[in-house]
Amino acid sequence: MLNQNVQEERKISRKSWFVTLILCLFTLGFHRIYVGKIGTGLLWLVTSGGFFVGLWLDFYKICTNQFTDKEGAYIIRK
Repeated sequence: MLNQNVQEERKISRKSWFVTLILCLFTLGFHRIYVGKIGTGLLWLVTSGGFFVGLWLDFYKICTNQFTDKEGAYIIRK
C-alpha cells in the first residue's frame, strides 16, 4: 500500500526514456542536455562523462527509472 502512494507522488517527465537511454549509451553528455541539465551536460562532454563514472551512474539511474529531468520529474519507461 505504501509503495502505491510513493508511485502516485512522483512527477513523470514528458521526455522519452528510450531517447535518453540511447543518448547516454552513444554520446558523452547529450542525454543530460536533452533533459534540460545543460550545465552538467557540458561538463560531461568536457570530462568524458565525468571520467565515465558519472556516465555509468546515469546509465544505471536511467535503467532503474531513477533519472530525473531539470524539473525533478522522473524519466520512466512506459
